[in-house]
Amino acid sequence: MIKFHYFRRMNNNTGKIEVPSVSVIIPVYNTAPYLRKTLYSITQQTLRAIEIIIINDGSTDESPSIIRELAARDNRIKIFTQANQGLSVTRNTGIKAACGEFIYFMDSDDLLDANALEQCYLKCKEQKLDFVFFNAQCFSDVNIELRKYQYQRTQKIEDKVWNGKELLKYQDETRTYRSSACLTFTRTEFLKRNHITFYPHILHEDELYTALLYLKATRVGYIDKAFFKRRIREHSITTNQFSRQNIKGYFTTVDELTRYTLQDEDTQLLIQEHLFQMLNAAIRHAAYLPFKDRWQIFYQCITQYPNLVNNKTLGILLLKSFIK
Repeated sequence: MIKFHYFRRMNNNTGKIEVPSVSVIIPVYNTAPYLRKTLYSITQQTLRAIEIIIINDGSTDESPSIIRELAARDNRIKIFTQANQGLSVTRNTGIKAACGEFIYFMDSDDLLDANALEQCYLKCKEQKLDFVFFNAQCFSDVNIELRKYQYQRTQKIEDKVWNGKELLKYQDETRTYRSSACLTFTRTEFLKRNHITFYPHILHEDELYTALLYLKATRVGYIDKAFFKRRIREHSITTNQFSRQNIKGYFTTVDELTRYTLQDEDTQLLIQEHLFQMLNAAIRHAAYLPFKDRWQIFYQCITQYPNLVNNKTLGILLLKSFIK
């Protein structure tokens, strides 16, 4: 059961509740050391007409008290509390609660440039976009090799209004596709009209969510700026050791996007190429799992996804851990 406490913003002249321009949705789970800086980067946005939806997903550290303290200072903050259910369910809670014209998903340990929301909002309004996307830079407070985590797009993407499918194809061809939901700024009506939410209880939920954005959108824009600052830290989903749960998330994405082609045959080839790239990269990460797990993944690939995984990848999956 979700418990919530929130503050509404009222226009002092009219006495009416103002509709925020943007709903910033921030799931929180045990990120107390980083939470103040993250929320500061949102409360100090140059676009002031925002609501900040914070969902405490069953945190057991000091995160809840920090959230309450900051909410007492800023009446744009809404607090929701639920038992721990994971990132997908938590973001979906935020979508249901959102009143803003646009939605932005923020992670509770990262940072956002102060003018990011304003620039995205103005571009979406001016060009009547379904969503706009941008880049990220990685940083870390500990000794982690950052070049392993690629969020920048090195290939130039033309600044024009793109069709979503056209743009997905271009990014797949140029290897510039990035799935992070934190790199997209999306019209709320577009999300709700197309019933786009996060698939619950899987890792890599962004792979499915973001692909659906591109498949459904007819007007997409790009801002060639690294607004988002991704914190790479130990013991996070990003840096934890690759596991069967990771593969489960990728296989779920394959299944759901393949099911989508049954409704829209025109996208079949596009989705197949997109999934081919995604799944081959994912399977290679599984090469150091225990052999029993690798054999099960191998069997699943050749029986369920024979056209989406190539022989080289299957060889790496079975043999790489034996090669010094």
